[in-house]
Parts: sequence; C-alpha cells; structure tokens
Amino acid sequence: MKTISMLTLCLAIIAGCKSSGPEEQPAGSEQTLKTIKVEKVVKQRIADPVVRAGEVQFAPYDVIAKMGGEVQQVLKKRGDLVQEGDVIMTLDSSDAKFQRDKAAMAVENAQNAITQAKVQAQKEVEKSKAELRSAIQKSEQSVVELTRSYNKARNDLDVGQATKIQVSQAESQLNNARRDLEQLKQQQQQIPQPTVSTKDLELSLREAQMSLQEAEKAVAALDVKAPVSGILTEMPVEARMSLQPGAKIGLIQKLSPTVIKAQLTEDQTKLVNAKSQLSFTVQGASQIFKGKVSYLSKVIDPETKSYELDVESAINDMTTMKPGMKVQLQLTDEQDQMALVVPTYSIVKEGEDSSAFVLTGDTVEKRKLQLGRLNDPFQEVLGGVAEGELVITSNPAQLKDKEKVNPGLIEGKP
Repeated sequence: MKTISMLTLCLAIIAGCKSSGPEEQPAGSEQTLKTIKVEKVVKQRIADPVVRAGEVQFAPYDVIAKMGGEVQQVLKKRGDLVQEGDVIMTLDSSDAKFQRDKAAMAVENAQNAITQAKVQAQKEVEKSKAELRSAIQKSEQSVVELTRSYNKARNDLDVGQATKIQVSQAESQLNNARRDLEQLKQQQQQIPQPTVSTKDLELSLREAQMSLQEAEKAVAALDVKAPVSGILTEMPVEARMSLQPGAKIGLIQKLSPTVIKAQLTEDQTKLVNAKSQLSFTVQGASQIFKGKVSYLSKVIDPETKSYELDVESAINDMTTMKPGMKVQLQLTDEQDQMALVVPTYSIVKEGEDSSAFVLTGDTVEKRKLQLGRLNDPFQEVLGGVAEGELVITSNPAQLKDKEKVNPGLIEGKP
C-alpha cells in the first residue's frame, strides 16, 4: 500500500509540472509588427554653387621699335584703342632708305646682266645661221656650175673633144660639191637654241633680291605698328626723339581674350579639373558670363599653397571688365549641386560604416551607404540606394535586416 501511494503521488507531481509550463502558441496567429515611417529617396539641391574670387588681368604686349631713327610723327596717344596693325608712329631713317635703293639697283643690274647675256647668245646663234645660209647658197651655185661642166664633158666625150679622164674628173668634182652641200644643210638643221651659262649671274640676282627684301622690311619697320588689338596704356614718346633699334615705345593691354586669374585649394581644383569652361559674374552686372579654362596648375605653389587657375573671356568691353576688377568664378553649376539625398535620421552609424533600411514589399532590407555632402537634415548618398526607393525614418537602429513589417501600418508610403 505504501508503494502504491508513493507511485500515485509521483505521478500527480509530474502531471502538475507539465500543466505549469508555457502554453504553445496556436498555429497561424500573428506576431505584433512595428509601426514604421518611410521617405522616398529623391534628387534635390544639396548646397549652393562653390564660388571663388578671381582678378581680371589683360595680357600686356610691348610695342617695340625694330628700327632706329628719328620719330617723324606720333599717330596714337596713351589711352587710345588700337587695332592690330595700326600705325602708332613713323620713324625717319635715311640709312634704311639708302640701303633699300642700293639693293634695288643691285637687283636691276643683275637682271640686266642676265638679259644681256641671253641677247648676246641669241646674236651669236643668228650669226651662225646667217653664215650657214650664205655657205649653202654658194655651195648650191657651185653644184649648178659643176653640173653644167659635167654635162658638157660628157657631150664633148661623145664628139671626141674630151677624154674619159676629163669626164671622170668633172663627175668627181660634182659629187664632192654635192656632199659639201648636204653637210652644210645638216649643220643648218642641227644649230642649237641659244644657250648661255648664267649660273653665276642668277646667284648674284638671288643675293641681290634677298638684300632688297631685307631692306624693304627695314623701311617698312619705320612704321611702328600695334602688335595686337587693345588699349595703349603707355606711350612715352614724342616727335623728333631719337630711338635705338629694339627700344620699347609703348604698352598695349590686349582686351580679348581677357584673363581671369584665381588661386584654388586642392579640393576646389578637383571641382574644376574636368571642366572646359566656367561661369562667372561681374560686380554691377546681373548677367552670368562664360569663360574658357585655359590653364590649371597641376603643381601647388609652395609660396601661396594654392593652384593657379586661368579663365579666358571674350569680353572686351572696358566698361564691363577692367584690369584689377574682382569677379566671382562659379567652380560648380546648379546642376552640380543636384544630388541623391536621404534624411540624416534614416542613417544608422556603426563605427565607420553607415547604412539605411530600405522597404521592399513588406520587408526591410539593410543597405550599406556611401555618403557625400551634408546639408542637414539631408545627406548626399553616392551609392547604396537608388532614386525612388523608400528608406525607413522611424527608429531605424531598432530594425533588423529582412525584418517583416505590416504594410497597413507604414506611415509616409506614397
């Protein structure tokens, strides 16, 4: 009985332990899902265009007197607008004009010498032709006379008044005369065209022509001309002054292209590196101008700790842009400031990594982000999400990758 009682008590205790354990959840019942908020990934302006001050500079060109002489006339004055090739002043140089006239005379003499040599050669040929014509006429007359003598000798032989030897001699004389006539005619046909060796004369002519060209250039240089178009900003020369060859007589500020110089930081250089032109604004003008990037230094200046930038503009209006004027260069355009952004409170920081949760159907997906510029409350994203996707903005740090959400409880979903 004791044994039976103890077994019954043990069975009762075991049954009680089983009944006190957790109850199994019925199949098909739903777990409690989180309420989330989302925002769409969009493109918007992340910042204002990056600007940098630049200074207007006109390219200076020296006006040089290539020839020396006395200033004869000054045609332009300081402050005048000149065009390339305009005569600024004229010089008087008797030596340069004398050398030009001397060289011209040498050219004329060389040409006359060549002409005379050719005429003389032609005369000699004509003389040879005339002599041959005269010789041919005489030879033809001799053949006629010898032919008559030969015929008479044959007739005399027939009547016994001449011997065969006399006939043979007459025939031989006639044949010789005929051969001489034929040779003269061949010589007449073979008379060459007049030729003369003018190599030395032609060399002298070329040397004289080169000297004349140099002399003419020297005389032309007596008209001091503007090397470029622009403003004549310096002109310290007056009439009757004597100038030496190579003397600087003025300075021209070239108006086009106008050069805008600026100093950039390394980060600013990266913004300009791939650009061929930049926009800029001028103080007092509402218009936005364009300029060509003509130079961007690849090496930092050790003194200024910056990179030099040159922008060329076709503006040549002195009322719009003057030397030393400050302008604002736009290193980036409005289009450069449009970026793909997400709200900063949708980003989850884990050490140096940044991520966001993207809603795909009824599941959130964790994405690693590549971040760019910050303009709170938005952050530029360079990779990780695409335009139009939905990112979780409500307590994203409490979510897990692949966690399901109830689509009916999503706030902000368009």
